[in-house]
Order: sequence, then C-alpha cells, then structure tokens
Amino acid sequence: MTISTETADLCVVDTNVLVYALDNESEFHSKARIVLDRGLEDNAGLCLTPQTLAELFAVVTNSRRVRSPMRPLEALSTIGHILSLPGVVLLPVPSDIVPRWLRLVERYPVTGSGIFDLQLVATMLGNGVRRVYTFNRSDFERIEEIEVLSP
Repeated sequence: MTISTETADLCVVDTNVLVYALDNESEFHSKARIVLDRGLEDNAGLCLTPQTLAELFAVVTNSRRVRSPMRPLEALSTIGHILSLPGVVLLPVPSDIVPRWLRLVERYPVTGSGIFDLQLVATMLGNGVRRVYTFNRSDFERIEEIEVLSP
C-alpha cells in the first residue's frame, strides 16, 4: 500500500496492539488480532512507524516483557511479514519531527516514557494521520490533535 490513501482513512497502530496481536496468551490478543488482520485487506490504512517497529522488536525479544520472547531473527521475520501486508503503510519520519515533537512537549508536558507517545504523535501529524489504535487510551486522550481508537 502507498501513502496516497486518503489520510482520513489512515490509522497508526500503537506498539501495544502489535505486541498483543502476537501474544496468544494475552487477554487482549483477539481484539488486537482483529486490528492486525485488517492489514490483509487492500487499503486498510493501517500505519506503522519506524519507532513502533523498533519498540515491537525491543518488547518481543525481551524475556522481562513477554512470556515467550522471540529470537532476534524471528522478530525481524515477523516485522517483515507485517510490513508485507497489503493494507499496511510504513510512515516516513517527517523531516520536521524534532520541532513538531518539541511543540507537543510544550503543549502536553510529559515525563519519562511518555515522551515516546508524543514522538509517535509528531510522526503521525507530520504525515497527516490523526487516528491511533491503542490499548493505552490514557496515554493519548489529552492530545486534541488526534482521535484515539480502542481495538
């Protein structure tokens, strides 16, 4: 799929949705799988970012984060498979991500790992994407520029 899809139809998939879609033992597995399986459809408009893919790799290969961690090559293969789905778009990192991200931090102050959510939003907005699927609604709900969807 190419980025030429109408941006109103595009929706970023947060890392937690991907992790749960891959974890058969998660209580959120079936809902997350429904979202990921939409990627099998042309023009599903599911968007990933380099950040979400790096976070996915970090989580699924870490025995402290998942019950059955993947080996690095297995994780890379899984990421390749997800990227090959016809309804999945890999968003580029916008050239103005740093100033965008800094403006978001000024408007929505965060601490700690909350900074990564704002970086994701900066990537979304830089690509004209305004919706995100996530199980962590509270991480994004206060950000007025986007719409938060629960799987």
